[in-house]
Amino acid sequence: MTDYTSIDFTPLDALTGDEVVTHSPVRDVRLPSGNVLALITLDNGRDHTRPNTLGPATLAELGQTLETLKKRASAGEIHAVAITGKQYILAAGADLSDVAKLPSKEVARLIAQRGHQVIGSLSELGVPSFAFVNGLALGGGLEIALNSTYRTVDSSAAAIALPEVFLGIIPGWGGAYLLPNLIGIENALEVVISNPLKQNRMLKPQQAFDLGIMDAIFPAASYLEDSLRWADGVLTGRVRVERKNEPGKLERLTKWPIAIKMARGMLESKIGTVPRSPYVALDLLDKAKSGTKSEGFAREDEALAELITGDQFAASMYAFDLVQKRAKRPVGAPDKALAKKVTKVGVIGAGLMASQFALLFVRKLRVPVIITDLDQGRVDKGVASIREEIGKLEAKGRLDGDTANQLRALVHGTTDRSEFADCDFVIEAVFEEVGVKQEVFSAIEKIVADDAILATNTSSLSVAEIGSVLQNPERLVGFHFFNPVAVMPLIEVVKTDATSDAALSTAFVVAKGLGKNAVLTADAPGFVVNRLLAKVMGEAARAVYEGTPITVVEKAFAPLGLPMGPFQLIDLVGWKVAAHVQDTMAHAFPERFFSSENFHELAALPEVVEKDKGGRVTGWTKAAQKVLVTGKTPVAPETILARVQDGLAQEIKIMLDESVVPEVQDIDLCLILGAGWPFIDGGASPYLDREGASERAFGDTFHHPPIRGIGA
Repeated sequence: MTDYTSIDFTPLDALTGDEVVTHSPVRDVRLPSGNVLALITLDNGRDHTRPNTLGPATLAELGQTLETLKKRASAGEIHAVAITGKQYILAAGADLSDVAKLPSKEVARLIAQRGHQVIGSLSELGVPSFAFVNGLALGGGLEIALNSTYRTVDSSAAAIALPEVFLGIIPGWGGAYLLPNLIGIENALEVVISNPLKQNRMLKPQQAFDLGIMDAIFPAASYLEDSLRWADGVLTGRVRVERKNEPGKLERLTKWPIAIKMARGMLESKIGTVPRSPYVALDLLDKAKSGTKSEGFAREDEALAELITGDQFAASMYAFDLVQKRAKRPVGAPDKALAKKVTKVGVIGAGLMASQFALLFVRKLRVPVIITDLDQGRVDKGVASIREEIGKLEAKGRLDGDTANQLRALVHGTTDRSEFADCDFVIEAVFEEVGVKQEVFSAIEKIVADDAILATNTSSLSVAEIGSVLQNPERLVGFHFFNPVAVMPLIEVVKTDATSDAALSTAFVVAKGLGKNAVLTADAPGFVVNRLLAKVMGEAARAVYEGTPITVVEKAFAPLGLPMGPFQLIDLVGWKVAAHVQDTMAHAFPERFFSSENFHELAALPEVVEKDKGGRVTGWTKAAQKVLVTGKTPVAPETILARVQDGLAQEIKIMLDESVVPEVQDIDLCLILGAGWPFIDGGASPYLDREGASERAFGDTFHHPPIRGIGA
């Protein structure tokens, strides 16, 4: 058992220099029964755009506050303690801004121990403690609630979650022990592991209540009054709190180990074995089924100290900073005042991709959207598809009836392109062939206004070449979405030498309006994401061509930590698309990119690979085996991995030298948002530095110093 009161926490004082301290003022509230409740309100003095966070100085002040309240409780001055937050926010978790300054694992352990000492004392005040979760409660914010005796939640709270695994660490202030013992192992696995790995999914207040994390839920208009009244009822015995999801002895003996085993299998299937934090969290949840709370907290101390000083957390923080800051202030974007106001959008094409575009534009911009195609049948099918998707959103409760009807009315289809005359922004979603796109834009340019913006969704073709047939090529911009359009957060905005600032500015403003992150890229083959994925796919294809079994190739790529293996990815995006991208890149850079006729032969087949239930590739179909051309010199997995590592490092260096993007951070941002490159890698460049590929490829590193964990 760790005696937190005997630990010297003074080394943490060195980390408080830049901390925005969240203060913990207290006021006494006399309840209707006559009981006195001491109400702590966490508040950093900023508005809601700067959430309360829990750094060393904040914890020190909160610890003193709770110690004072413990003495008052012992003296009979107060009968309960409650903790809430400033408007809309309880707390967004630990303040991680100074983590890079940690000098050692010992000091990292002190961070975990300090949180346990202070937040853990909420259950040791001598009187009941209440957490009034009035808003955002993430990580340590939710752990404040878990360490309290009782919990209520505001029905309008923005989000509730333990997102630590997403960042390469674990819930380290009680969450990994307390949560499974509160809501059962299966529910805890969802909150601690599954949700963070699903693009950091958060809980809504009602979900938190239904899971049993919260004991009561109240409307925003009367939240504090209702919570105080409810707390008084608990204190007087009028309100009985039942925890329906608390695990019993039978669950601990039977369901618990089965759930852990299934979760481990799911992790190995979905993410491989490279990420550390999900497996560390899994072990902590497993061990939480028995033993004391102090033992659980001690395990969290050690696990957090180990992870927070490791490479994966350092890379995750780098990636998190890119997504939270750089993505929101795109480098190279012109003044938004230059953007043309978009009041009507035209989509050329009515197929699946075009329909996804139209649905996104109408949902997010709430302006008329018109689609067109070669014949009325295709147009009608596209419009019907869009309206059907709107209906699905309405059925799920994500749109109310009036809004759904308004959106349906804003969508129109026609074969008469003259109806595009008043469109401000026109995007094509036609066949990926230069001549087809040139014909489309040549025709539409004669119809739309002189200042209308034209956008191409090409994935790898030259935007300048597409625009070479235009009278006004300055109005053309690349606007490359990723599939599925509604989900993937990246748009590559491609600038040619001719592209005007007005067109570019409009593209960035529209991307933001669509809820996407835009990254500026030069007009280079494959832009950023497809250029680098083509390197990955090409090396996989090369290994197969040499005679390496497909399963060996898939496993060779596992250390990259990508969401799926190369052939699983190709099967998802489509073999025809992959063949086209490989051809484009091999034509542009024949000495660096591999292209095989195998891709075209396989693209002609209805089924190419066999997969297991988890989606992992297990082999070629019989039809694929018949058309594959392979050699008889299979390559070792480590050779395949080294090839792709060195090839990526070389290609990224060339892209930077050629100013495809301003900085390497933009490449990493594109890979994270557009290719699902894991946070624990930090994108590609920190990983390639750590693996020595950068040194091997060009004798240097992308980052100075390389992004490594403490003591690495």
